[in-house]
Amino acid sequence: MTETREAVVAKKKAAVSPKDQAWIEARRRHRLSHAHVQMARELGFNPKKLGSLDNHRQQPWKLPLRQYIEHLYLKRFGRERPEAVTSIEERSRQVQRKKAERKAARATRVPVSPVATGKPDHLGT
Repeated sequence: MTETREAVVAKKKAAVSPKDQAWIEARRRHRLSHAHVQMARELGFNPKKLGSLDNHRQQPWKLPLRQYIEHLYLKRFGRERPEAVTSIEERSRQVQRKKAERKAARATRVPVSPVATGKPDHLGT
């Protein structure tokens, strides 16, 4: 049985946390690159507030959002771009992979009884 395109897209979106999904939407809405999104995240920007920082060509004193992010990143971190750029989706996959590894390691771990360690258990028996 084949899945519909909507079901596949829904699965992919479900794999991303709501915080990361907000950044994906902001990247699409403001036409930012993966590097710009990563810089904005490291600067502590709120993805929902990027619209107020963006120059909609109605406020000539404002820098365009991409240049503004680059300017602040250079000012704060002393370099123009992050050393290693990863997309939100890739970062989300790494986090999920790490969680799965930790869960597997925890499942294979043998519980240690207080008698074997020589320490009294928490119940004091």
